[in-house]
Amino acid sequence: MEENCICGLHAVLAALKNNPQTVEEIWVSDAREDKRVSSVIQAAHDARVKVHKSPRAALDRLVDGMRHQGVVARLRETPVRKEQDLETFLAQLPPMPLLLVLDGVQDPHNLGACLRSADAAGAHAVIVPREHSAPLSAVARRAASGAVESIPVYQVVNLARTLRALKEAGIWLAGASQDADTDIFHSDLRRPLALVLGGEGKGLRRLTQEECDMLVRIPMAGSVESLNVSVSAGVCLFEAVRQRQSEK
Repeated sequence: MEENCICGLHAVLAALKNNPQTVEEIWVSDAREDKRVSSVIQAAHDARVKVHKSPRAALDRLVDGMRHQGVVARLRETPVRKEQDLETFLAQLPPMPLLLVLDGVQDPHNLGACLRSADAAGAHAVIVPREHSAPLSAVARRAASGAVESIPVYQVVNLARTLRALKEAGIWLAGASQDADTDIFHSDLRRPLALVLGGEGKGLRRLTQEECDMLVRIPMAGSVESLNVSVSAGVCLFEAVRQRQSEK
């Protein structure tokens, strides 16, 4: 499947509503005439995006058999921001920002799920390294269920340098590690914060850990030793949200 294609009702509709200028054209199955597909077609017409009616088999070939719910879109450009754009972004953040940093998440399903959790928690951006990280492929976009089109994603060349820039901007770095002494529920997350999570299996790299202001762990009460990175991201993000709301 082409890297600049997205599929599925939620992902395509989110792109049309949030970033219509990035959508070049869409394909809709000629076998679907229900209300959900009609909303996608209407959004495309409102955004002046060309709509093609195609047999479902043609859509299957377009996305290499990936589940598409009868809707596929081709994007003009990727919404990923570059490292050089980060300084301007940091200068415009509100007083209590919440960011998510992913250190080497290589599974596109996990990347998409992390983006979905970050968007749901109201995070202001997600930062990923350019190397050793899953691309924002069709699989990641599908798992994100529209979050790729609504939350800024910054792709950086040097993650350690970026972490230092975050600290210079007054943002605390909380790294998630099962080796941490303090669990996340007893950590103070009511501050300008970037949650830093490692990739599948290995977790945070040593250099990344050394840049963090504090390390926190998710307490595990059962027999499993760790959680999937996307689940961990959701737990950490919403614990930060919970603590901030308790202040109000």
